Amino acid sequence: MSHFFGRRSSDQGLGGRSVRGAAFSVIGRAAVGLAQFGSILILARLLSPEEYGLVAMAIAITGFAQLLVDLGTRDVIVQQENITEPEVSALFWINLAVGLGFAVLITAAGPAISAFYREPRLTMIVAASSTSFIFASLGSQHQALLQRAGMFRELAMIEAAATVASIILSVGLAVGGFGYWALTARQASFFAFLSAGMWWYCRWLPGKPAFTRNVRSMIRQGMNLVGYSLSEYFGRSAQRVAIGRGVGARVLGLYQNALQIYENIFMLLISSLHSVAVSGLSKLIDDPREFKRAWANGLSMVAFYAMPIYGALAVTGQDLVVILLGPKWSDSGYLLSIFAVRGIPQALLATTGWLYVSSARTDRWMRWGWFASLTQLVALLIAIPFGTNVIAAAYSASMIILLLPGLAYAGKPLGLKISDYVAVVWQPFTACAVATVCCLCLRIAVLSHSTHLARFSFLVTSYAIVYLLVAVGVLRVFKPLQILRSLLRDAVPRLFPRPAAN
Repeated sequence: MSHFFGRRSSDQGLGGRSVRGAAFSVIGRAAVGLAQFGSILILARLLSPEEYGLVAMAIAITGFAQLLVDLGTRDVIVQQENITEPEVSALFWINLAVGLGFAVLITAAGPAISAFYREPRLTMIVAASSTSFIFASLGSQHQALLQRAGMFRELAMIEAAATVASIILSVGLAVGGFGYWALTARQASFFAFLSAGMWWYCRWLPGKPAFTRNVRSMIRQGMNLVGYSLSEYFGRSAQRVAIGRGVGARVLGLYQNALQIYENIFMLLISSLHSVAVSGLSKLIDDPREFKRAWANGLSMVAFYAMPIYGALAVTGQDLVVILLGPKWSDSGYLLSIFAVRGIPQALLATTGWLYVSSARTDRWMRWGWFASLTQLVALLIAIPFGTNVIAAAYSASMIILLLPGLAYAGKPLGLKISDYVAVVWQPFTACAVATVCCLCLRIAVLSHSTHLARFSFLVTSYAIVYLLVAVGVLRVFKPLQILRSLLRDAVPRLFPRPAAN
């Protein structure tokens, strides 16, 4: 157990274990993303928008399980210089008590939630969903220890296995005619399978707790992270609550599935790098020059690969939804294209979390999160009377407005200015803008009467060609390609090791 506890080992930049960790995280999230898309493709044909909407109503209330039950201490443990077993035991028992408490509280609130939505079926859905709090609390500290030990390959395997197992269960229930219970079971079972995997790879057993000064300090830092996570969750959930309460389950189901596709892509492109970036940058906090170099490399990867994907999604979202889910979900395609517009500013803002956590300034992150959520709430209140498309557009507009203030606020304690961000992202952004305009013109002028599949294929191919021609051929952006080659060269032999020679 020595590699889980004690003093944190040193590393250089985002090289070594951190580089391999980034590769494992991205590859693992790619596997999860493919499984998620496969499940969407199957379940959307087995279930109705109304059934999706019912579960979305419940998730808007209970979906913060993993955000809250660990009290934000997973990232804090990774950032700690030194930690002991009794301290982690204290955090484990606190997490379990919080998970049990919220499960009871949410279950008791089920009738009130049903009355609010005017939907009696929600009482049992909410009660079943509340078990997520218990399952998530059981594995949170084991997950933190695996992250601290740099076991990113194992973490990727666990998440992929838990995702696939929960999808198999969900599809089986849907085929069996259980309707919305298939989606309800998927959420709770995912956390159960995830925690089981964490315990399998981290054989640490919680023991007698020690409520030291360090534990209290970690909880204080973690609560700042919880404050940010809750503010972000509040901003995301408010729109679903408003739509579900105002226009019902069917429209919310259309909105939810578009949002689910968007969030799966975001998880793959951005969320997969957070733990690795925090782990690597935390070790460089006392070396400003190396810290800035490593941060710039990470940001350049996000900008180079995420921006064109969101740009292409804005152009092709309507076709993608029909291809994946079928014609009955076509209204979700317009929403997905609108969501994609906010992908670029949201991706850049998400990288500010690396700065807040690695520099132990989670208090600033929490304050920014609540400011951003209140801004989005104002946008929601303005947009509600005009329908779901305008609500989605208002959220995209608010994200664009928040971009520059958010980057400036996050970078200030570390001496990072807007000009530092611009120096990293202007080239991929320019290439993305050119490719987006070209493909929109193609869609309107040439491909308006093509089939969904033909139009999607042609536009995606054209987008990739134009983007690479501008970014690599004209603006000479090579660094992200070199980093990706390094990641793959390091990761592939370890994912598929050669058998030992006899």
